[in-house]
Amino acid sequence: MKNPVLPIATNNNNDEQPIATAPFRRRKTRPVHVGSIPVGGGSPVSVQTMTKTKTSDIDATVSQINRCEEAGVDIVRVTVNDKEAAQAMHEIVNQTNIPIVADIHFNHVFALEALKAKVAKVRINPGNIGKIDRIHQVLGAAKENNTPIRIGVNSGSLEEDILDKYGYPTPEALYESAMRHAQICEDFGFGDVIISVKSTDVRLMIEAYRLIAERTDYPLHLGVTEAGTTRIGTIKSSVGIGTLLAEGIGDTIRVSLTDQPEKEVEVGKDILRSLGLASRNVELIACPTCGRLEVDLFGIMEQLENALGHLKKPVKVAVLGCVVNGPGEASEADIGVAAGNGVAILYRKGEVLRRVKEEDIVQAVIEEVTNFQPDEEEKQTTISV
Repeated sequence: MKNPVLPIATNNNNDEQPIATAPFRRRKTRPVHVGSIPVGGGSPVSVQTMTKTKTSDIDATVSQINRCEEAGVDIVRVTVNDKEAAQAMHEIVNQTNIPIVADIHFNHVFALEALKAKVAKVRINPGNIGKIDRIHQVLGAAKENNTPIRIGVNSGSLEEDILDKYGYPTPEALYESAMRHAQICEDFGFGDVIISVKSTDVRLMIEAYRLIAERTDYPLHLGVTEAGTTRIGTIKSSVGIGTLLAEGIGDTIRVSLTDQPEKEVEVGKDILRSLGLASRNVELIACPTCGRLEVDLFGIMEQLENALGHLKKPVKVAVLGCVVNGPGEASEADIGVAAGNGVAILYRKGEVLRRVKEEDIVQAVIEEVTNFQPDEEEKQTTISV
């Protein structure tokens, strides 16, 4: 299916620029289930992360997975890079509630052990695990367990013959590599496949995903690989993942950061919320502040984020800290506080509730969020401060 084409408008300089005049349409894909989480087939975009512990340290790995669950993750990937890690997968799966994905490279024995542990998905490239009988063993076990496979292509580890053909990583090179592995699965009669074509180069990543989205119906796992530190990685992931999601491409995402996995989850969910693709948690929005600010907005937001950031309730919290834009923004929200000169006006659904002192703003908002009942038909509601 080709990418949806946005209407074109012409500006005064006769430059054509795309303008989105209607909600984007999701690309149609085959449905795949990763444990209890549906991926593709029109299901909600899920958020993934990857543990950063030694997998053989079961207690530490389980603890990290549980923290990610609290942060709202849907799927967690765990590296299975040695015999001890493979053996640990049984306990890790048994001690956690989130669908667990085994991340495997080259060794088919580790894949078989992970499948015995009842992981929810295996990330492996079939063409990289040796002879055809080994490939068939893994595909057969995955098929028997109804366990999907993610084919994960990376621009930094393309096959030598593909690099020789194209000269360097290109969208076509990533596509060809992915299709090579996918064809092995299809030839075996295995169709529960999810594909990723990642790169550290955001533009290359975007074009590679567009290509595979246009030519196949596989669900796509989006990500910018090795994105970097929290600041840079968040920017690169937001641009790459966000661009594709806005075009209707993408079924599950992972933000790769040099940070704790919970942070990856937080950024991933924020990307979805920014596009109206997620509304399960409170969303906090704040004004950027300027010289008109007359309250401690930084402190207020930090306290609200700590208190409400992980509350599973479809409520948006936007923070306005001055009297210029605050009243208008707050009156359009579900719950709002327009602050200035040490006091604020508290709103609910556009109606003024009462005045509150600066030191009482946080508690007042927490109480209103806790008591607020979103309309059944509203998938996203707004709270402004």
